[in-house]
Amino acid sequence: MNISDNHNQAARLLVLAFLAIFLQPVCAQGVLTQKQPKCEVRAVWLTTLEGLDWPSCKAVTASGIERQKQELAAILDSLQKVNINTVLFQTRIRGTVIYPSAMEPWDACLTGKPGRAPGYDPLAFAVDECHRRGMEIQAWVVAVPLGAWNSSGCKALRGKHPDIVMRHNGQGYIDPSRQASARYLARLCSEIVSRYDVDGIHLDYIRYPETLRRPAPAAARANITRIVEAVRDGIKSLKPWVKLSCAVIGKRDDLKRTPSYGWNAFDAGRQDVEEWMRRGLVDQLYPMMYFRKGQFYPFLFDWAENSHGCDVIPGLGVYMLSPNEGRWPADEIVRQMSVSRSAGMGFALFREKFLRNYAKPIYSFIKDFAPYPSLSGTSAMGGSKPETPGGISVKQVGGHYIVSWDGGTGGGLRYNVYASAAYPVDISEAGNILALKVEGCQVAAKAGGKMYFAVTAIDRYGRESLAAQQAAPAPDGIETANDLPVIDIAAGGDATLPPLLRRHSTGAVVIKDLAGADVAVRPCAGGSFSTKGVKCGFYAIYSLNKKGVIHRLSFLKITPGLAK
Repeated sequence: MNISDNHNQAARLLVLAFLAIFLQPVCAQGVLTQKQPKCEVRAVWLTTLEGLDWPSCKAVTASGIERQKQELAAILDSLQKVNINTVLFQTRIRGTVIYPSAMEPWDACLTGKPGRAPGYDPLAFAVDECHRRGMEIQAWVVAVPLGAWNSSGCKALRGKHPDIVMRHNGQGYIDPSRQASARYLARLCSEIVSRYDVDGIHLDYIRYPETLRRPAPAAARANITRIVEAVRDGIKSLKPWVKLSCAVIGKRDDLKRTPSYGWNAFDAGRQDVEEWMRRGLVDQLYPMMYFRKGQFYPFLFDWAENSHGCDVIPGLGVYMLSPNEGRWPADEIVRQMSVSRSAGMGFALFREKFLRNYAKPIYSFIKDFAPYPSLSGTSAMGGSKPETPGGISVKQVGGHYIVSWDGGTGGGLRYNVYASAAYPVDISEAGNILALKVEGCQVAAKAGGKMYFAVTAIDRYGRESLAAQQAAPAPDGIETANDLPVIDIAAGGDATLPPLLRRHSTGAVVIKDLAGADVAVRPCAGGSFSTKGVKCGFYAIYSLNKKGVIHRLSFLKITPGLAK
């Protein structure tokens, strides 16, 4: 991006900020007519601390275990209905965890008793249930706080590693100034990644306690950055596709015209988030932006302008709609979601139970705001796209279409399925998404009218292949796809349609590769068209009429050699 582009982007963001702050009230119709993004992070924090979001019952009997599972499944079903695609699932609470760890004891939220195993693996269950719904799950790890000094998690860590634990106001904390602290947290996160198919590690409270006497600011920031870097190095060495995200204070720093009133990431939290983004230490940031109006929008666009290519997803405080909290009107969150989307940033909601109990207007709004599923972005890694699937087969069985395909090669591949009444299926349109991250090579869709399908492969990094399109419909009187003729010519030559097909040519043809991507559009006079500039290979030829309607006419095989 050049300097002019930067100025244009900054000007656009400032205009959006002005509109967001000063145009009242929200125009719901305008919000809902925003273009639906195909890729947008839509996240929810799911808190296990004291069972605040889950679980509400204890796993001390077989029936208790089953109730916990059913409750979590119901929560995920509810989130899936409004196309939430990312669950930030609290896995480490206060030096305690909700999986069988070799490093830390069980948290009491599961059984009511610290250190007691619940009789099943809640994290494994959560991962399976999220993936079954096409949702990502990030293991939410509370990094520094350990709870009360004599709580089970703090006592256990003091017994094993007293050198990394500090005491402040009766509470225990991991001491960020100790190099061993970074190594310990990196090992804990690596334990999770090595044993579970999580899509990310989400570090929370990755900062110094606000009231603690801290080292000099530069040294304190370096200590926090050291933890972030150690965790990243550990998890990426095991599974480089696993994302590292951090929940950070919602204001990056003071702005020239808008102060943060002492509560910002850089000074108060000693979080040098700009360095993290600039160095690529994090894949995503979730700034906790639980503010309103002039304390929200300027800082939102500051994040957008200073993201350094990192995905920044604003955390929105739906808990502030609670009568026991801020008593915000629902329109406040509606506006924040809308402006966040306009800036291309998605949204994250804190937290699940408030969305369920006190923010029901927001839950209902999301049904219209995000009516289609969306992809949740890619991790910050390069590499090539996965192989395109092939062999799409569509059969109607009763009231359903059964869509199957031949999967590509490579471990960890899943599949995105698209459907449309128009051919070929436009996979850039969110409204054409039928299913995302399908495990296996078959889906069922309700039958109803003529429908065409396309399938892409998606790898663990979130990289999507080219689309494999269902066999094209043929015009009346033309051979079916299985019997279409193949025109075999030398490179650079003129291709001529068979006589039967010439009447279906209306002045132009489209040359497409077998994945459905356009290669060239050529004039077609008298049934002939040039292939000059088209590489050797196998292609499909489509007619193109004045209304843009296309039908497959034939196949084209271009071989090396001099054209006559």
